[in-house]
Amino acid sequence: MPKTSVTYAAAGVDIARSDRAKQRIRQLAKRTFDRNVLGGIGGFGALFAFDKRRWKSPVLVSSTDGVGTKLKIAFATGSHRSVAADLVNHCANDIAVQGATPLFFLDYFACGRLEPEVLEQIIEGLAQACRAHRCALIGGETAEMPGFYRDGEYDLAGFIVGVAERSRLVDGRGIQAGDFVLGIPSAGLHTNGYSLARKLLLETGGYALEDYLPRLGCRVAEELLKPHRSYAAVLDKLNRAGALKGAAHITGGGIPGNLPRILPRGFEARIETGSWPEPPVFSLLREIGSVPEEEMRRTFNLGIGMALVVSQKKMDKATAILKQAKERYYRIGWIARGRHGVVFEQARPGIVGALTG
Repeated sequence: MPKTSVTYAAAGVDIARSDRAKQRIRQLAKRTFDRNVLGGIGGFGALFAFDKRRWKSPVLVSSTDGVGTKLKIAFATGSHRSVAADLVNHCANDIAVQGATPLFFLDYFACGRLEPEVLEQIIEGLAQACRAHRCALIGGETAEMPGFYRDGEYDLAGFIVGVAERSRLVDGRGIQAGDFVLGIPSAGLHTNGYSLARKLLLETGGYALEDYLPRLGCRVAEELLKPHRSYAAVLDKLNRAGALKGAAHITGGGIPGNLPRILPRGFEARIETGSWPEPPVFSLLREIGSVPEEEMRRTFNLGIGMALVVSQKKMDKATAILKQAKERYYRIGWIARGRHGVVFEQARPGIVGALTG
């Protein structure tokens, strides 16, 4: 009985199709390069020449993250550029809170069967966001693994490396009692809490992605695809002005899970509920599932995407920078001595939430 030749393509991996898709990727990535990028896309390792003349005492700062189950909305709607940009913004925020400027970004994309059109959308989204941060999309990995992912689905992760001047590192060590906590608004869910949000909206609430909800002022899909904002530019301005003691990116875990990460031992953040306007999506989710408030706070950002700690002496300078940047902000609390963590209490009229840009 003659043997039949079995190829990699027959096993579900079309190398030729993948190579054609990667050619387009190279062109998109090159648009993010600067003079520090050596070589092109396709080597075993990406090369970046560090500009030592620009930094006196440089510290490299790195982070990695994914988009989570927000990808499910991208699969259902065919909108892939936005979640790719979300990934870059998320990673850039994570190093910006420590005073770092992005240098380069790498991505990891894995799927069961490569769809060149989908991959191109993703790389376009990554490249556009990288250019906005003056960050080189220097390389990555595209993995095609038949049988590992469902048809039409993929995973996406990002890796960022930035640099900070040692003297300008933002680490929260100088935070003291009496410092103020300012909150900068989120655009909505950002990239966290989507497993619960999808369950509540699409299953418990019975809404479809194409349904228009007057309460939200948009379709369900539009709400779920609202971008994960980047705060890197305004954080850099605050840091250079010496107006920033600490910053917390409010992602998974919400305010109580992220703000304590920058607090010294023996200090707590007292956050006043009602001191900022909460986007309507959160009240809708709360009502659909009768979700306890503690669960809401630990799952969602509830309208605050970035929390800043500023001393009383630097408040005028910090608020002037925020206003100049046309960035809305709210004074949502203060730092006090106490158990390490976050304490929520009712807002006192006229004390917080009154300072907005």
